[in-house]
Amino acid sequence: MSTSHGTQRTDPATARLTGWIEPVVGAAGYDLEELVVTPAGRRSVVRVVVDRDQGVTLDDIAEVSRAVSEVLDRNDDGMGRAPYVLEVTSPGVDRPLTEERHWRRNTGRLVTVTVGPAGRTQEVTGRVTAVDGTGVTLAVEVQGKPGAKKRPPTPREVPWAELGAGRVQVEFGRGGSADEPADDTDLDETDLDDDIEPGDVPQARGGAQ
Repeated sequence: MSTSHGTQRTDPATARLTGWIEPVVGAAGYDLEELVVTPAGRRSVVRVVVDRDQGVTLDDIAEVSRAVSEVLDRNDDGMGRAPYVLEVTSPGVDRPLTEERHWRRNTGRLVTVTVGPAGRTQEVTGRVTAVDGTGVTLAVEVQGKPGAKKRPPTPREVPWAELGAGRVQVEFGRGGSADEPADDTDLDETDLDDDIEPGDVPQARGGAQ
């Protein structure tokens, strides 16, 4: 049983888990971006993806892991008392940008996205310069002839109704050496995996408590 929070049809078991976990995550100041439950032999893997405007650190992951584990322990009858592995993580850089908060948290990044009204869409690459209730402003890269002087990006305001799912482009050398990736999220796809039997308290790897 595997389902993504907010993007796919939710099966009853995952809907029940979401009902327990989402309020706890929200109370801690985070957004529940995804909840996936996957069978793994005699166990189940419960994958919880969280994010917030300030970014997510290892200490944040440990905090959320403890809170989620506690709520699952309190409701272990609903888990069928079966062993499970709790995996708490932040979104990876390959996560599609589909919500306003996703775009806001990636202001300043280079993205590729399909824009335009139905039937007249085009794929553009641009840097996110502003996000508000009306849509997203992109500094769109202008494709010139090979060898020609590169022209400055063109600002383009795209309303939400004409904005597809964006994908962040990984940049190298921006703001650092050519060998270093551009500034990235505080924690991209950093997982805290804990083998948890109902009643156990998770411990973060790497010494984070």
